[in-house]
Amino acid sequence: MKRMFSAIIVLLLMGIIPLQAQVKEEKEGPGGNAANHAIADPTKRPDQFKAGKTRKSESAPVLFLIGDSTMKNGTGTGEGKMWGWGTFFGKFFYDNQISVENHALGGRSSRTFITQGLWANVLSGIRKGDYLMVQFGHNDGGPLNTGRARASLKGIGEESQTVVMEATGQEETVYTFGHYMRQYIREAKAKGAIVIALSHTPGNRWTGNHMNRCDSTYGLWTKQVAEQEGVFYFDMNDIIARKYEAMGQEAAAPYFADAVHTLYTGAILDCIAAIEGLKTIPTCSLNKYVNPEALKTVNRERLE
Repeated sequence: MKRMFSAIIVLLLMGIIPLQAQVKEEKEGPGGNAANHAIADPTKRPDQFKAGKTRKSESAPVLFLIGDSTMKNGTGTGEGKMWGWGTFFGKFFYDNQISVENHALGGRSSRTFITQGLWANVLSGIRKGDYLMVQFGHNDGGPLNTGRARASLKGIGEESQTVVMEATGQEETVYTFGHYMRQYIREAKAKGAIVIALSHTPGNRWTGNHMNRCDSTYGLWTKQVAEQEGVFYFDMNDIIARKYEAMGQEAAAPYFADAVHTLYTGAILDCIAAIEGLKTIPTCSLNKYVNPEALKTVNRERLE
């Protein structure tokens, strides 16, 4: 018994048997204690993977999706029956010609998707002729340096504010929402990608018979930056909201799991809205990869 105990101690010291702390760190998921710390290698997370791994061939493009939980909730496997629309978006394309990679992560803002290393992973996989859809705004409010500390400054200017992060004690310079959106756009374009910026999905929040929009805040700022940078944009927030308004607030409620996140039916409705949004920009070459039959065949009521 003493020999066995001694052998275990030696293996622990050599690192062959992982320590408890290491196991705990690997199991921390989105929103856990590590939420405010930089992620050195996002591909080590169970819900992340190396960007570009699904590329069909050397000449085939990849559509990269980046955003928050409304695009991919949890690990994208339907935890709590909640789904982000990006999980199913690939169903609407010719899958033998293009692949769709959903790199969104719940709880992230335009700022923290960059500061936590997620954007670096996506950017590393982008090649000339690929596509990038970027959609942020839900998580860009709140405190700058305490709690989840994910807010960006409001607007599209180049203002900045240096804060001391509560979680690390280190300084971080925080920029505007527009600054971070420009970074995605410029860096993706520099690698030859075609960028499509989207206003974020509406929540199940109403004023009378009108579903609340983001057309004076993040949706507006996304549009303004897209115009400044010469990239495609469509107002997904408004397209979705008009669909729900047409059916009415009571009928819209079963599409949502809460005030923000969608159930399967809501995620599919969002996908259809995104395809409709693409159709409003016929000069965007991504349209040629859309499979029109999918709009008829994808099951809108339950998982196939």
